[in-house]
Amino acid sequence: MVPSNPWNSYRKVATQTASPGQLVLMLYEGAIRFLERALGGFEIEDPAQANETISNNLLRTQEIIFELNVSLNMQDGGTLAVTLRSLYHYMDRRLMESNVKKESAGIREVVSRLCVLRDAWSQMLQGQGVTAPGNLSARMAAA
Repeated sequence: MVPSNPWNSYRKVATQTASPGQLVLMLYEGAIRFLERALGGFEIEDPAQANETISNNLLRTQEIIFELNVSLNMQDGGTLAVTLRSLYHYMDRRLMESNVKKESAGIREVVSRLCVLRDAWSQMLQGQGVTAPGNLSARMAAA
C-alpha cells in the first residue's frame, strides 16, 4: 500500500476543521492560485498544453466562484450579499470570455478583484481574532 501524500492529509484536516470564515478565505486563495497558474499557461510554447493549462485552471476558478456565490446568505446578507452576487457573476463572465478568447486581461482583472476581497476578508478575520490554521495560505501557495 502506498502511503498518502502528507500535504493532502494536512489540507483535508485544515478544511474540515476551519471555521466558515476561514473556508471563505481559503476559497479566495485557491481561486487566486488557479488564476496565477492560468496566466502561466500563456507562457507555454506548445499550443495544446497552453490551452489545457489555461482552460483547466479557469474552470477550477469558476467552480470556486460558483461555490462562493451559492454560499451567500441572500436572506440575511443585505446589500453586501447582493453586491457580492453581482460581482461573482461578473467575474465568472470575465473568466468565460477570457477562456474563449484566450486573453489574459480578464484573468488579471479577476485576480485583482479577488485579491481585494481576500485581503478584506483576512483583515475581518484578524479583527475577530481568527487566522488561517497554520498559515495555510502560505503553505498552499507553495504546493
